[in-house]
Amino acid sequence: MELIKTKGYGEQAEMIMILAHGAGAPMDSPFMEALAEALDDQGIACVRFEFPYMQKRREDGRKRPPDRQPKLLECFSGVIAAVRQEIGSGARLLIGGKSMGGRMASVLAGEAGAGVSGVVCFGYPFHPPGKLDRWRIDHLAGVTCPLMVVQGTRDPFGKPDELAAQGDISGISKLVWLDGGNHDFQPPVRHLETQASLIQQAARHTRQFVADFVPAL
Repeated sequence: MELIKTKGYGEQAEMIMILAHGAGAPMDSPFMEALAEALDDQGIACVRFEFPYMQKRREDGRKRPPDRQPKLLECFSGVIAAVRQEIGSGARLLIGGKSMGGRMASVLAGEAGAGVSGVVCFGYPFHPPGKLDRWRIDHLAGVTCPLMVVQGTRDPFGKPDELAAQGDISGISKLVWLDGGNHDFQPPVRHLETQASLIQQAARHTRQFVADFVPAL
């Protein structure tokens, strides 16, 4: 499997995040490129991979729906094992991702033996847009490591008032709102912030989350 690693990745890294893509865009989409670079600038080296269905799309150009959850988790687990073998035990290993990728990271973190220090979900798909009867939060209570969600205030997969109505969601250690951001952290045209600046904010919040919640080795 091809992996994309940021410049800070390697045995000398103190923190490494395995960053999974969302349902519709590959590991080298502009969003994923910008996020990985911003995290690396904050001292969190990143490694990206693609789920099997996206690997096939890269090979033949045909769009496919995501694989079923067991296959996604098997792939993600394999990457964790490979990265841990490559870097050893000297770095704190985080997992996370964009939308579906973050959701799979959170599911994986609730399974015994995941062996990760923390989880960060960038644009978590709390529910399908407009379907407030289909929340995807029940498994979060089983996550045994610190978990942060970074969410745009205009994200149709979970807006501030919708989450406020849910009350405290068990399993989420920290919830950060990016003002004006949509599911891709893109603000309105005339907003004071840009997508790039919101991605930078997300990276800074991730570094602070690690400092506040993720124990040192």
